[in-house]
Amino acid sequence: MMKVRHFFLALCSVALLALVGCSASKVQDYANTEPKLDLFSYFAGKTQAYGQFQDRSGAVKRRFTVDITGTVEGDQLTLDERFVYDDGEKEQRVWVIQRLANNQYSGTAGDVIGTAYGESAGSVFTWRYTLDLPYKDSSIHVKFDDWMFLQSDSVMLNRAEVTKWGFKVGEVTLFFSKAQP
Repeated sequence: MMKVRHFFLALCSVALLALVGCSASKVQDYANTEPKLDLFSYFAGKTQAYGQFQDRSGAVKRRFTVDITGTVEGDQLTLDERFVYDDGEKEQRVWVIQRLANNQYSGTAGDVIGTAYGESAGSVFTWRYTLDLPYKDSSIHVKFDDWMFLQSDSVMLNRAEVTKWGFKVGEVTLFFSKAQP
């Protein structure tokens, strides 16, 4: 009887994983959406962002603003991000993003473990990376799964799921506003 129960639980787990895997959005699902996002054009120059971190229950734990300066040189975009948190803490992250073939991107930053990988289609850009996040008197490595949705030439929304060991620990929501020349 115990073997049947274990088999049934294993079968249910596989079915659940298959269902979750099939329901996940793919960036190619957005290939025909407008306006078309050109990541380098959007972030060239000055951009501001307003965001918050919510824990896994949805409670807002931290709010912040970001001043972003983007510089494009050929197939490389450098983003200098200056964060100011609601408690007054300041932080800087500098991304160096390479445009690869077929709407693919790679990037690095000082607090990113390894290389970030991204892909765009239509009005959407998705970006995955591991961040060395300050936590108490140390730091932890958390995975970010960012989805950016261009709404207009100057407005983009970003939703990022933050996980640790495959479990959701929170979510970051951002609103980008592109400075008009």
